[in-house]
Amino acid sequence: MSQLKTFYVEQVVPKLKEKFNFSNFHQIPKIDKVVLNMGLGDAIQNIKILDSAVEEMMTIAGQRPVVTRAKKSIAAFKLRAGMPIGCMVTLRRDRMFDFLEKLVNVALPRVRDFRGVSPKAFDGAGNYSLGIKEHIIFPEIDYDKIDQIKGMNISIVTTAKNDVEGRELLALMGMPFRK
Repeated sequence: MSQLKTFYVEQVVPKLKEKFNFSNFHQIPKIDKVVLNMGLGDAIQNIKILDSAVEEMMTIAGQRPVVTRAKKSIAAFKLRAGMPIGCMVTLRRDRMFDFLEKLVNVALPRVRDFRGVSPKAFDGAGNYSLGIKEHIIFPEIDYDKIDQIKGMNISIVTTAKNDVEGRELLALMGMPFRK
């Protein structure tokens, strides 16, 4: 079992139960899944970028990503429906906890001029999204072997009923929010 998962069960659950006065164990918010998404508009001209993105996301997440395709044609971008334009992966259970532990303890502190993540990026239902400009902050990525620096979106989906519960859950799990 992951260190973060044991920390959640032993430390975070009692604190959340005490703070919000939950009577039932199932009311306590937990992290449901983490979705990583890499949108690559450059893949329209150069399909090799997509192949390298899939490989890099696989090393970051430890799971093979799905190639996402365009839903609509946009003539201004020379984009037709069905063209591959990105990749995404959904992490659950142990892989999710391993990724979150790596994100909070290793990757985010490696961001240049890092002062914490924005506390305003909640969606109203307790889910949190953050964007990363450089995927090279993850330790698995070999800086010499990448052809292009890519960004990615990370969405953390929780079972919290509102943003207050979601923020408290992520703060107790170690997410470095800006003051």
